[in-house]
Parts: sequence; structure tokens; C-alpha cells
Amino acid sequence: MTFPAFDGGTPARAVVDLDAISDNVRALRERAPSSDLMAVVKADGYGHGMLPAARAALAGGATWLGAATAAEALGLRAGLAGADVRVLVWLLTPGAPFADLVRADVDVTVAAPWALDEVAAGARAAGRTARVHVKVDTGLSRGGVAAGDLPDVARRAAALEASGELRVVGVFSHLACADEPGHPSIARQAAAFTAALEVTAAAGLRPEVRHLANSAATLTLPELHLDLVRPGISVYGLAPGPLLGAPGDHGLRPAMTFQSRLANVKQVAAGEGVSYGHLYTTSQDTTVGLVPVGYADGVPRHASGGSAGPGGPVAVGAGSAGSAGRVLRVAGRVCMDQLVLDLGPGAGERAGDVVTLFGSSDGVAHGAAIPNAQDWADAAGTISYEIVTRLGARVPRVYVSEGKVQQ
Repeated sequence: MTFPAFDGGTPARAVVDLDAISDNVRALRERAPSSDLMAVVKADGYGHGMLPAARAALAGGATWLGAATAAEALGLRAGLAGADVRVLVWLLTPGAPFADLVRADVDVTVAAPWALDEVAAGARAAGRTARVHVKVDTGLSRGGVAAGDLPDVARRAAALEASGELRVVGVFSHLACADEPGHPSIARQAAAFTAALEVTAAAGLRPEVRHLANSAATLTLPELHLDLVRPGISVYGLAPGPLLGAPGDHGLRPAMTFQSRLANVKQVAAGEGVSYGHLYTTSQDTTVGLVPVGYADGVPRHASGGSAGPGGPVAVGAGSAGSAGRVLRVAGRVCMDQLVLDLGPGAGERAGDVVTLFGSSDGVAHGAAIPNAQDWADAAGTISYEIVTRLGARVPRVYVSEGKVQQ
């Protein structure tokens, strides 16, 4: 990908390759050719921008979009007016705007017994039948109707179907450990989901779609694809976890490149402490470079570098994804607005040079010249999902498609 010129008014940017999102969806559809595909675009499209990501996913062949909150779902309907796509929302609390959701033709989730009456009331207020997905808890012990409550919920849902207030169009659940191949919970949850479908069928419910597969299951568990798959992180070109390999192993490429520029380059003598707390001390006369991004921008403070371990990786001398560069580690503590790199003695970098914190590659663990989000996750002791979703609002997103910046 060719990167646009850097805007001098911003110290950092996240360049989002919309074509990568579309291509990733195509690759995921190839993994589940007999299932519909829901692209999950919650959390502002995993930090990539909800509406641009949604449009790119639809261009790649997604037929459903997934949202966590009512505001996200309603934002999708408003921003994609006229689009032929189903939208599902699943994280709702008592008092949620069910009437607005039903009126906007959003599929709503019933994940607890209380929700049935509120959905029915919302449907009556909206003057139309609500489309409902019943979420069942098959072992994640998080959201979802408990097994003991499911028979009553299913019977009550069937009665509300008969009265025309709602129609159960989906039954689904969520996997706990699909990113750990062979984990025994996968088979247990699959069996529990089969049992739940028997309970809903016995109550007379005939859903259009059964869905269980997240990104990891979409990539590795074809027996769980069922009628609909719900990939999230893989839509954005990241593998669901380190045990499943690199993005390229699955035909994916990361869509986001997080860049900044050196704000200062200067000489520092041997034995000098660097950044707050002097976690890092120079071992020789050297050159340090200041990068004007920090934890206020989403750079994890846990990826500081020093005596406790290596810091987060940053590529210098790499102006675009895949080009040659060298990877250095954060020297010292990540600050609110800045971090420091030890460029080494005789370094040739200058103020204004572009640095890349992570980008469209399989990462340094796989020999790439540019880190990816998983490399930062490893440095911070977290997951790649958190790395991309935590980028702050003051990091502008720049959208690129077919080599051109999209307005």
C-alpha cells in the first residue's frame, strides 16, 4: 500500500486500508462458503472506524453486521440507509430503546428472561414485529439465557410469536476458548448448543439462523459454521490469538498502520537514564529519538522498556508497510504523550522521519520489518484486540482505498 503524505499538523495517524478489510471478508467467506457472514463492527469497528469498516465489509460480501450497543446499531442503520444488510445488537440493558431498535429494523437479542417483555413492549410501541435472536449460555458464563431458564424463555417467546409481537429469527451462543485448538470446552459448548436448539424447537421456535462461530471458529472449526459466522478481529486482518499463527497463514492482512514521526533526535551520553523512573539506562554514548505518542493515544504503558523487559517494537526507516526498516524497542517508560527510542550510536535518523508502531504485516515474530498489533500485545501482556481498539480519539484515522485517500 502506498501511504499518503503525512499531515504536519498531527503527530500521529492510523492509516486504515479499506481494501484489506474487504479482502479479509472475502477470505473469511471462502472459509465458510455455505454460511452467511456477519462482520462485527462494534467498538468503532475495533478502532478502525465503524461506518468505513462496515462499508468495506459489505463490499467484501458480508450480509450481516454485528453491534454490541443500541447506539452502535442505530448508528449503523442511520449511516447505511438503504443498504441491504441485517444488523444484530446483543448487549442490552433494561430500559434500552427497544422501540427505536425495532422501528429501525435492527435484530435484537434476548439474553435474559427480563428482555422478552421489554422487546414485546418496544414492538407494540413501534407498531411492527420485532426480530429476535435468543442468546443461550453454553458455558462462557457471561451473557445468555441460562440452561435452566431456557425452557420458560422459549415457551414465552413462542407465545409472543403467536400474538405477533416478535419473531425468533435466530438462536446463538458464544465460544470461550475457540482460539485454543483442541480445548475441551469447545466440544462441550457445541453439545450444549445442540441441546439448546432442541429446547427451542420443542417450544415451536423455528429460527432462520443458528450461529456460534467467532473469528477463531470461522478459521478453524468448519463443523461449527452453521447458518451464520460472526468474525470480528479477523475482519481487520489479525489472527484471533497467537496459537492460531500469523494473519498471513489465513489469507488475512492487517488493515491498520499506526504511524508517527520523530519530533527530536539528540545525543545522550553513556549511563544516562531515559524517561520517567529511569527504567532504562544507556549502555553507551548513543542517539535517542523522541516519538510524540503515548498512553493518551493508546500506546500501552505496560509496553515500557527497561530492566523488567523489552519495550514495544517500533520500526524506523520504514515509510510504508513491507518496506525495509529496522525494529527498535521503546527505551524507558511510555509517557502520556511521548516515548523514546534508543537509535544507537551514529544513527542517521532525523526529526520528521516516519516511524511505524504497527502495520500491515505478519509481525516481527515472523521476520517482518514492521511490527503488527500482536507484537505490541506480546510486549504489553495483552491481546491484539486491545491494541487496535484502544487508539485514542486524537489519533486521526486516514482511510485509503485503491491507493487513494477516501474523504
